[in-house]
Amino acid sequence: MTRPLTPAVTALSLAALTASSLASADTVLRASHQFPGGQGDVRDEMVQMLAERVAEADVGLEIEVHPGQSLFKADEQWGALVRGRLDITALPLDYASGRHPEFSATLMPGLVRNHEHAQRLNDSEYMDMIKDVIQEGGARVLSDAWLAGGFASSERCITSPDTVEGQNFRAAGPAFEQMLEAAGASISSMPSSEIYTAMQTGVLDAANTSSMSFVSFRLYEQVECLTEPGDYALWFMYEPILISEQSWQDLDEEQQAALMAAAEEAEEFFANEAAGLDDKMVEVFEENGVEVVSMSEEDYNAWLEIAKETSYKNFAEEVENGQAIIDAALAVE
Repeated sequence: MTRPLTPAVTALSLAALTASSLASADTVLRASHQFPGGQGDVRDEMVQMLAERVAEADVGLEIEVHPGQSLFKADEQWGALVRGRLDITALPLDYASGRHPEFSATLMPGLVRNHEHAQRLNDSEYMDMIKDVIQEGGARVLSDAWLAGGFASSERCITSPDTVEGQNFRAAGPAFEQMLEAAGASISSMPSSEIYTAMQTGVLDAANTSSMSFVSFRLYEQVECLTEPGDYALWFMYEPILISEQSWQDLDEEQQAALMAAAEEAEEFFANEAAGLDDKMVEVFEENGVEVVSMSEEDYNAWLEIAKETSYKNFAEEVENGQAIIDAALAVE
């Protein structure tokens, strides 16, 4: 006759089953970002690719992707990451410049000339200095990513500095804010995910953001004129995929290797897509009846003169090692 299990034996059996289940379970990392999911935003696609390739590696590692600020708001992600509440994010790094002012050098007017120049900066002393600050802050870079951007306004086309006077502007970070304010604009700070509503309600007249965000957040519905990056792109922003250092250290060597291999593939994918995002933006805005203009070399140089007297000067004077960071970036041809 089979004897019934005693409560003690039953408890031990359940504990053994639970332990076995936990031992075989995947390590789950949560990835968060502010960009729309499943709508062709290349930043979301980068993170989704990271998750897919890691799953295919079969190393007991899973990445859950939470797009569209569904897990953390845009301005909460850096803090959540470095405190270990979030594992992975795709983050416009300048959003964290309030905590680490060095990050403003990743959205400095005219510092990055074009997409090819951005790729060269990735392997430079300048980027080593930025990544040292990221590491000291409690995170590390998995994939590099740079996006070009432009200007858009519901009032008038933005070309030379005098065209921003009197407009209420969203500029993405301190360096652009200082330059625009010196040219006569008023400034409202917010993540790119909030620009649409701010324009719709009259809080903003104009904004700069990345080519991808102009499309993903449907800003063509709120503006009359777009200034494309063109041959004289003032606006380039570093938007890497980051992992919490705490989360990284909790992975075993096999998982770390699989994650880095996936991150390298995601970075290559993004680099191949980046330049085309500018053309796609122009096409979408023109299809929606928005006037599209470009800055001339004269316009660009006028902006750069203002930036050197404001953004560059302030960064060099107020940020520890600021001049050295700028010099390192300018040294990259």
